[in-house]
Amino acid sequence: MKVAITVAALAATVILALPGRSLARGADFRVPEFSHLRAKASETVDVNVGGFLLGLARMFTSAEDRENDPDLRILDDIKSVRVRSYKFDSDDAYTKADVDAVRSQLKGPQWNAMVQVHKREAQEDVDVFVCVEDNKTCGLAVIATQPREFTVVSIVGSIDIERLSQLEGEFGIPKLDDGPPEN
Repeated sequence: MKVAITVAALAATVILALPGRSLARGADFRVPEFSHLRAKASETVDVNVGGFLLGLARMFTSAEDRENDPDLRILDDIKSVRVRSYKFDSDDAYTKADVDAVRSQLKGPQWNAMVQVHKREAQEDVDVFVCVEDNKTCGLAVIATQPREFTVVSIVGSIDIERLSQLEGEFGIPKLDDGPPEN
């Protein structure tokens, strides 16, 4: 779970320095505010990076820099990033209904489950969904849960999954191929 929070926070920070252009309708699902969870949480992360901030970032990033730097180019078409992450002092502070409020929006013809990781002993689940419109990836969503942690990440925009994988090991993003998966 710490990896999901770290990746989300670092991605949001990096995105502040990068441009964004397109918005796909199907990818723009509503990430709930979860104010009732914020009140219970011992630690929260709440990131909302959208049009204005990304437009401001475009003013400070030259087109030439974006063209020449693959790390900058990868996020060229990001429209928004939203992160909601909560850490609690006890189990069962969030409910299945809280998770379902997000998960239910990721069903349908445009959203597809891309990665599902389940660790039974740790009671940890991580689901990654991708939104595809006209054969183009236009959104990415992550739901990560543990008994005392709950994180939702939404990235809206044109996302090149192949180039996204090139960020492994960069900007503090861990390499995902660390050996065989745990049960």
